[in-house]
Amino acid sequence: MSLPDLTNYLIFARVVAAGSISAGARELGMPKSTISRRLSELEEEQGIRLVHRTRRGLKLTDVGQAFLQHCEALVSAAEAAQQVTQLVREKPRGTIHVSAPYGLSQSLLTLLLPPFMQAYPEVVIELVVTNRPVNLLDEGIDVALRVRSSIEDSSLIARPLSDAPLTLYGAPELLERRGIPKHPLDLLDFPQLSLHYTSGRYAYQLTADDGDQLTISFQPRLITDDMLVLREAAIQGEGLVALPNYLCVEAVSAGQLQRVLPNWQLPMGIMHLVYPHRRGLLPAVRVFIDYLVEHIPAVAQRSLLIG
Repeated sequence: MSLPDLTNYLIFARVVAAGSISAGARELGMPKSTISRRLSELEEEQGIRLVHRTRRGLKLTDVGQAFLQHCEALVSAAEAAQQVTQLVREKPRGTIHVSAPYGLSQSLLTLLLPPFMQAYPEVVIELVVTNRPVNLLDEGIDVALRVRSSIEDSSLIARPLSDAPLTLYGAPELLERRGIPKHPLDLLDFPQLSLHYTSGRYAYQLTADDGDQLTISFQPRLITDDMLVLREAAIQGEGLVALPNYLCVEAVSAGQLQRVLPNWQLPMGIMHLVYPHRRGLLPAVRVFIDYLVEHIPAVAQRSLLIG
């Protein structure tokens, strides 16, 4: 029996994993027309329908589901074989696509990216800075930083790096002028600054050291996804703001901000490093992941000192 052309097998597995022909075409860097033709060729070769094309994406037939398992094994084997050859190279090279929210980019990556680039001059980093949720597979992202209480996605590996406390801050001048809050209800006497919440409902969910819980609703006078704008407005005394400690550590050290209601805690976030669940990560991606895992906790730990 002659050996089959495995290219269409690999394309089939990648397109199904991406969820649609359009997403698969973006991930593979191929025209949609080519992807569609390749899938049709594969079905003609096999003599059976493998997938139904719908407006919502692709739906596997029963035979297609069984066929996919073997195609995925081929992809894993191909990636593992490729990794063997790439790991013998002297230095990692190629492009890494990275995503991070504004706060982490402006506070942590500004410190960590330049040393990495100096250590690996043949690696190119494309950094997408956005606060919106990014679909790593659809958008071709290799590594993402996220602050969540947990990451529930079986297609992704999520490695917790550090606690990311959210703390309520105010400028010393504002607190002196209006009086330091002693109880969460005192916050209602202050103007508030806030990140944008799609629900349109703004509130602090506070938990006291003794376990008491209280929710304080408010209407912000400044709403933005740019944490640096919020921080600077707070420094100028325009209102109180809840921000991650890692973004405010320098301002606290300089006496520009101070913690409000230190006996009450806001919900705790966890900083995660997230990347697709693939067996054969490219050397450049793998070394970047190892670099962030090693260095982010130490940098982020500084912010915990002001919590």
